[in-house]
Amino acid sequence: MISVVQFGGSNCDRDAVAALSHLGIDAERVWHADGLPEDTDGVVIPGGFSYGDYLRAGAMAARTPVMDEVRALAEEGTPVLGVCNGAQISCEAGLTEGAFTTNRSARFQCEAVHLRVERADTPWTEAYDEGAVIEVPIAHGEGRFEIADERLAALNDEDRVLFRYCDADGNVTEAANPNGSTGNVAGVLGARETVAVMMPHPERATLPDVGGTDGQGVLRAFA
Repeated sequence: MISVVQFGGSNCDRDAVAALSHLGIDAERVWHADGLPEDTDGVVIPGGFSYGDYLRAGAMAARTPVMDEVRALAEEGTPVLGVCNGAQISCEAGLTEGAFTTNRSARFQCEAVHLRVERADTPWTEAYDEGAVIEVPIAHGEGRFEIADERLAALNDEDRVLFRYCDADGNVTEAANPNGSTGNVAGVLGARETVAVMMPHPERATLPDVGGTDGQGVLRAFA
């Protein structure tokens, strides 16, 4: 069973459960204070505005006891995916490197973007071809991925960048970068390939009649 962790302020938890269920994957929402069920086979940290983004996005949720459980499962190789606010929480909790900060525009942005698949040999991307371009939506005010240049170089050397913002033809350009993310990075892996965070919303690109299906491949990792 995939546990979709719900915090006060989460607003994409139902979307995540619906998207996973559409793919035939058993999922349910789990209130953070109740801890993870023993039969948890995977974890989604969904989008939203946990704790109202006080201090900074994801900072408070990252320090709740349930994230200790998530870290322990991640270290065992259990699949963990952080999306949008879940990516912010996961970075704050040390599951991946980097941080997410205020968009270059200093505005909340909600739009469809293109992503280039940088690797096709991870659980999250094996449904795609390397270099493939997919279209998924973003909805964030603090989605700009920030990381020191030397650490970005290390991520590149270790092939831990999953997705980069690009144009429809797969060109990674400044114009195709919606929020000013360092290196156009839209998604990265943790120390294990079973841990990933991404700012765009794959669960909103899963149902054929709502937002397309380009995000299905990411969620199929939980199958």
